[in-house]
Amino acid sequence: MNYSVGQVAGFAGVTVRTLHHYDEIGLLVPGERSTAGHRRYGDADLDRLQKILFYRELGFPLDEVAALLDDPEADPRAHLRRQHELLTARIEQLQKMAAAVEHAMEARRMGINLTPEERFEVFGDKDPEQYAEEAEQRWGGTEAYAESQRRAARYTKADWQRMKAEVDDWSARYAALVTAAEPPAGERAMDMAEEHRRHISAWFYDCPPEMHRCLAAMYVSDERFKAFYDSMAPGLAEHLKEAIEANAARQSA
Repeated sequence: MNYSVGQVAGFAGVTVRTLHHYDEIGLLVPGERSTAGHRRYGDADLDRLQKILFYRELGFPLDEVAALLDDPEADPRAHLRRQHELLTARIEQLQKMAAAVEHAMEARRMGINLTPEERFEVFGDKDPEQYAEEAEQRWGGTEAYAESQRRAARYTKADWQRMKAEVDDWSARYAALVTAAEPPAGERAMDMAEEHRRHISAWFYDCPPEMHRCLAAMYVSDERFKAFYDSMAPGLAEHLKEAIEANAARQSA
């Protein structure tokens, strides 16, 4: 049996465009072509697509998915065991998130030691909790988010002004880097990505490289964050995502 690209898209719940992209980058090349040159997918292709979608659901970037699937020393059972381990870890994380909701609610009630007037005086139309919101968007009621709220509750107006100055300085320097066409995997971009990660850790919550990578994915998938970063320089959100991923790989090397 073999199937058309439209049929496979329907089976897997992905778009035809996604399958075309996977083919173009060599991640999922259909095993056959019709006489008219149309893609035809067999059972082996469907098995590979299932593995791809498992890893994508777990947050793996496409280049890492390709490396995992094309490892000549791996076997199908090893892939299934790895996916089972990762899914089990995800379940445990969700359980921890549920247990932390009460703490997060308490942290929310603590508030920030600024009046509304002071908040807008310091930040204009920007939200001083932007990094805490990023944590909430990705991690919900986790301890990381609760920690960010606990820290923020202790900050004074001077603290928020200093934090904003650091953000503005970093933003100007990174925008200049993008405008100068510095590659995202270059040393300068990776160093600034690391500075970005350390800023989050210093002011809000511990942000290890893997969590930073997850935030980076959100910077391009969430239109709100993409617009925020692209307002600094066109294409900055995608550039920063790639720099963060490169820096995370460098940290784990």
